[in-house]
Amino acid sequence: MSKYPIKKEFFPYNHIKFRLNRRMIALAQNYMKVPRFFWNDPEVATEKHLFQSYDGAEIELYLLTPKRVAGPMPCLMLNHGGGFVLEAAPYHYRLALEYAKRVGCKVVFVRYRLAPEHPFPTQFEDCFAGLSRVLERAEELGIDREKIGVGGDSAGGTLSASMCLMARDRGLPVKLRFQMLIYPYLDRRRESESYKRFTDTPMWNSTLSAAVNPLFLPDKTVENIVYASPVQAERLDGMPEAYIETAEFDSIHDDGVLYARLLQESGVAVKLHETEGTMHGFDIALNAPTTRAMVEQRIGFMRRMFE
Repeated sequence: MSKYPIKKEFFPYNHIKFRLNRRMIALAQNYMKVPRFFWNDPEVATEKHLFQSYDGAEIELYLLTPKRVAGPMPCLMLNHGGGFVLEAAPYHYRLALEYAKRVGCKVVFVRYRLAPEHPFPTQFEDCFAGLSRVLERAEELGIDREKIGVGGDSAGGTLSASMCLMARDRGLPVKLRFQMLIYPYLDRRRESESYKRFTDTPMWNSTLSAAVNPLFLPDKTVENIVYASPVQAERLDGMPEAYIETAEFDSIHDDGVLYARLLQESGVAVKLHETEGTMHGFDIALNAPTTRAMVEQRIGFMRRMFE
């Protein structure tokens, strides 16, 4: 039994503890594929596009379009989690479809490259290149370029917050509407109380972070390392409004709380939800009452931000 009072609604995931090493990561990367249901939803058209990333590599981008919505649509750039080393899981694809249908927006899902074969900043540059490509082809893709938001869970939250920093720092001609961060990893220093406390929590913990971080970020002197740790940005003014969720029994719980405070101190509006009785990655239990309640909150937030 878990020693943490995580809600039973998350069973069996509230008891699952992973071990990750290079061999296991390689096996998982080969095994995790795009599920068939992603292409066969009767209410959503799914297309695959290819684009060139910052280094000339060809990257896949999936574009989801709700069939019952006409005209240029808002767009959510959705970045999946997985510790920068794992592909998207089935629940990521299901959420992408649900957001498209219920928000009434296009969803862009970049299949970014993974560590350890592709360490930082590859994932960040892949996602930003995808955003740049979407802006360039917005009219052709049926996207309202003035209504683009970014979101993601865990490592996808890192990517989303950093895309906002990169967009500001690099003078992107359009300001992103929002950043929606679900139990995000935002502080590479790993000195928080939650990091020290939650060394063995289900789904993810600081022991796993310590194992994965050297694979994702082997060179700590690399340029623009702050994008891997958004809370360390020199300034956060000019960032888009934020929606942040944290999980109670999560080694990176404090990352989201700290980022919310820093944004607020910089004059950025923030909506922070500190969920209780939850563990990192609780979205995997998509039908759990807590997950459903939070998905409703996210959808409501996106609808308001796209109005």
